[in-house]
Amino acid sequence: MNSADEIKIGPKSKTRVLVVANQKGGVGKTTTTVNLATALVAIKKRVLIIDFDPQGNATTGLGFDRSQIKTSSYNVLIEGSEFKSAVLATDIPRLSIVPASVHLAGAEVELVNAERREYRLADALGTLGEGAFDYILIDSPPSLNLLTINALTAADAVLVPLQVEFYALEGLSHLLSTIERVRRAFNPRLDIQGVVLTMFDQRNNLSEMVAEDVRSHLGDKVYSTIIPRNVRISEAPSFGKPVLLYDHSCAGARAYIHLAGELLKRERAAAA
Repeated sequence: MNSADEIKIGPKSKTRVLVVANQKGGVGKTTTTVNLATALVAIKKRVLIIDFDPQGNATTGLGFDRSQIKTSSYNVLIEGSEFKSAVLATDIPRLSIVPASVHLAGAEVELVNAERREYRLADALGTLGEGAFDYILIDSPPSLNLLTINALTAADAVLVPLQVEFYALEGLSHLLSTIERVRRAFNPRLDIQGVVLTMFDQRNNLSEMVAEDVRSHLGDKVYSTIIPRNVRISEAPSFGKPVLLYDHSCAGARAYIHLAGELLKRERAAAA
């Protein structure tokens, strides 16, 4: 693992900032962040993950020991540490991470009286400059708090992992309401990039019914790619690897490759 000083900065280009968000936990948010990022670098994109979840699963899922982290997203957000000093290269070419430390759990309280408390991450990203990365993916907490608001305020768009379950639409309606409030109050450019259906069980009729229900409400906002319930996806983080490295031929890995391709197609269409 290397410091930011050893990360090569490419030619200048527009960096897209996407926050992977859902106020409900256990929907595959971190799994989607890590594996989508890995799929994007596999097709030659330069990607930075910002671990903004106090649980730090994106950090450990990429093989880092949180107790050994010197500069983290907490230090950038609360202490004003230089953003570039928190960027670490992973063992995966073109993939870097700003890790989360155990201190991030206390950031919510410390942000309450902080200056520009909703814009701390956006301000920090502003010091990075264009061209270092093609995509920045922010793994946000599974709750609506000041960390989540910072992530939404700093982002261009939101990618929503949605578990295919009975109450899926109810939880999604709360998230969409939150996104609209943040758009009005802090970030008028914020858009919904897409909704990704996760943990789909093709043996379960309920999964099919819920997927159809979500598509009927949200139309083309829902990705065609569906992430299946797959044991290899669940096993990979315990080895400190994305599923694309742990078992590149499994159904879960193939799904994330398809998702990355579909995301880029949407991005090109939106930019046209």
